[in-house]
Amino acid sequence: MPDAAAEPGNAAARAEAEEKSALSHPAVDPDGTAAYGDHPDQVIDFYAPRGAGGPGGPAPLVVVLHGGAWRAPYDRRHVSPFAAFLARRGFAVASVEYRRGAEGGGADGPRAGRWPDTFDDVAAALDALPALVRERLPRADVRRMVLTGHSAGGHLALWAAARHVLPADAPWRTDGPAPLRGVVALAPIADFEVAGKLEVCGGAARELLGGEELFAERRPYADPSLLLPTGIATTLVQGRTDVDVPQAVAEAYADAAAKAGEMVGVTLLEDVGHFPLIDPAADACAVVAEEIAQLAW
Repeated sequence: MPDAAAEPGNAAARAEAEEKSALSHPAVDPDGTAAYGDHPDQVIDFYAPRGAGGPGGPAPLVVVLHGGAWRAPYDRRHVSPFAAFLARRGFAVASVEYRRGAEGGGADGPRAGRWPDTFDDVAAALDALPALVRERLPRADVRRMVLTGHSAGGHLALWAAARHVLPADAPWRTDGPAPLRGVVALAPIADFEVAGKLEVCGGAARELLGGEELFAERRPYADPSLLLPTGIATTLVQGRTDVDVPQAVAEAYADAAAKAGEMVGVTLLEDVGHFPLIDPAADACAVVAEEIAQLAW
């Protein structure tokens, strides 16, 4: 007899309920905001640590990159309750905004991402962050920095940690690895080939790179599964019932890492879909905080 929970209708209903819960929390205003460029989207929100999440002294810094398929309607406000949740756990938090796809797009809605603007912004934000943190979050320890991101933001977190292994002609390439304790990528769009086959987020990865005609040319500069090994501790957190970014995408990235000689941790959560990972009301969100703490503290 088939599992009722696995029926397509039930899976869709559960996914809808999870998304509604995650997005039902009021946006949480940051303690401060700073610009890292001239565009209105080139800003970072800062949340000061609250509570005693770990040993005394300066708090680890968690850099949050929000998701939303790199599309304009989804900005950092929807992830602000998650950022505040991490701050209550004792972390200093920097939530990065970046340029996303233009409004209008095509038949399926706004276009996903801008090339090269989305990548320009993430690189510029990370480069500017240490100085901005010293000014805005004096209790943060930039020597204990963890990148985290959800969905498309998970992709950007993995990409930002791999800038030192980008092709030599990439404008975002760095001379060495970023000074990170690690990356915790939440249901990341981490392998563009698999994501494309599964039509993840309506083919958003292809749109991000400028469409099918430019996909192969630009993929080596953007696909985390091709930017390995990084030498940076990396954990993926993935819900087994995620219908937005299925488990197969995370597994493909972990397999690519293993082939490159690097072990990537994969934490699979039973009966968890896409949005509970950033929902402070969900048990999965506490698991995410613990994964970050294991790297940060």
